[in-house]
Amino acid sequence: MLFEKTIAMLPAIVPTLMFLMYKGYHRTIPFTTEEFDREYDYIVVGAGSAGAVVASRLSEDPHVKVLLLEAGGHEVWQSEIPMLAARLQMSEYDWQYKTEPQKYACQGMKEHRSNWPRGKILGGCSAINYMLYVRGNKRDYDYWESLGNYGWGYNGVFPYFIKSEDNRDPDVLKNGYHGHGGHLTVSTTHYTTPIGGAFLQAAKQFGYPNIDINGARQSGFAIPQGNIRRGARCSTGKAFIRDVRGRKNFHTVIYAHVTKVIFNKHKRAVAVQFDRKGLKHIVYARKEIILSAGAINSPQLLMLSGIGPRYDLEELGIPVIVDAPGVGQNLQDHIGVGGLQFHVNAPVSVVQPRVYVAKSFTQWSTLGIGPLTMLGGLDGIGFINTKYANQSDDWPDVEIHFIPSCASSDGGESIRKAMNLKDELFRKVYEPFLYEDSYAYYPVLLRPRSVGWMKLRSASPYDQPIIQPN
Repeated sequence: MLFEKTIAMLPAIVPTLMFLMYKGYHRTIPFTTEEFDREYDYIVVGAGSAGAVVASRLSEDPHVKVLLLEAGGHEVWQSEIPMLAARLQMSEYDWQYKTEPQKYACQGMKEHRSNWPRGKILGGCSAINYMLYVRGNKRDYDYWESLGNYGWGYNGVFPYFIKSEDNRDPDVLKNGYHGHGGHLTVSTTHYTTPIGGAFLQAAKQFGYPNIDINGARQSGFAIPQGNIRRGARCSTGKAFIRDVRGRKNFHTVIYAHVTKVIFNKHKRAVAVQFDRKGLKHIVYARKEIILSAGAINSPQLLMLSGIGPRYDLEELGIPVIVDAPGVGQNLQDHIGVGGLQFHVNAPVSVVQPRVYVAKSFTQWSTLGIGPLTMLGGLDGIGFINTKYANQSDDWPDVEIHFIPSCASSDGGESIRKAMNLKDELFRKVYEPFLYEDSYAYYPVLLRPRSVGWMKLRSASPYDQPIIQPN
C-alpha cells in the first residue's frame, strides 16, 4: 500500500525524524505513573474529552489528591497528524464498538452495523476524532437547562469556554467569543484546497455568510477551526494532562481497565476496582468518584456495578444496588449519511498519491503546515435551516461537512474501513475511481427525534455491550 510505503520512508526524512525524536523526548518527561496510592480524595475514571479536564481542574487544589484512570495508553505519533484521523478509528486506540445489525439503516455497511468509535487512549475521543472545534448552538444549552440542569444554559457555560481556550487566530479573537491563554489550543486550518474556497463562495450565493460558527450566530459556513497546536492535534490529554505533569498531587495511571465501582452498606461509592497488566487493584476515594468514561462505558460500568434496570441486572446475575431504569436509555447521536459525492477533472482535491509524500511530511514536521494539517481531510463546515426548522431562528437543524475527497481517494485504505463499507458496495461505487479527484458533502441531522439504548451483553466487563442506535 502507498501509505505503508511512505511511512517506511519516514526514518530517511531527517526533519521528520528530528520531530519524532523531539516528540519522544517530550513524552519521556513523566506524566503517568506506575505506582499509585491506596486512597485518594478524588478518583476520575476515563481520561477522555471530559475526564482529563475534570481531573486537571480538581488537582489545581494542592490540598487534595487526584487519581485519573485510563484503560488505554499514551498518544501515538499517528494521532499527532490531523490528516490521519480516520486511520485511528477501529484501531487499537479505539474501543471498536459496533451497533447491533440494523433492519432499516446501515444498509451499505458490513453486517448492517455501524462503527461507533470511542477513544481508548489518553485524551479519549479527542485523540482519535476529527478535531473540529464546534461548541454547539446556544439553544441546545438553554434546552438542557430547561430540563432542570441549572447552570448548563449557554450563559452559564460560556465563561468556561473562554477560560479553557487558547485561540491562536487573531482575527477570530477580535469578536469577543474566544479566549486566549487557556490550556486547549484552537486554531484555524492553514491549508485549504481550491475546491474548498469554491464551497464557501457557493454558500454565499445561497445567502449563507462565511462566519465564526462559535460566535454570535451559528447559521452560516466557515473554514473550520480545530484543536490544533502548531499543526499537530491538541487533545485533552496533551492540553490538560501533559501540560500539568509537575503536580505532585495528581497521578495518571494508564492501561487501567476499571471493572467495578464498589459501594458500602449505605450505597455510597467508596472505591473502584480495576485490572492492570494482569493484576486486580482496588483504590479508595475519600470524597468522590467521577465517571467520565464516555457515552457507552459510563453506563456500562454503572450496570456492571449494580446500578441500572433491575430486570436486566438480575438476568445476568449482577447484585442490584440501585434499580435505575434510565441507565443506558435515551442514547442519542447525530445521524449522518454517506452524502453526495462528485468527481472533478482537475487536481484540486485531496488524493493519497499527491498528499502522502515526503514533501508533505516535511512541511508538517518542520513548519506545521501543508495538507497533513487538515482536520481529517475536512475543508469546510456549514450550518443550515431546512424547511423543517424555523427559518427566523438561529437554531440550524442540519450540519454540512465538506470533504475534498471520498472513500476512493485513498484507495480504500482508511475511510472505507472507518465507515465499515461493504466490499461489494466499494467495488461497484468507488473502485472504478481510485485516486481520482473528487469532493463530497456529508449532511448531519443535529436534533434527531429518535432515541436508542444500550445494555450489557454479559456480566463480563470485557464483553462489548449491546448498542441499539437512534
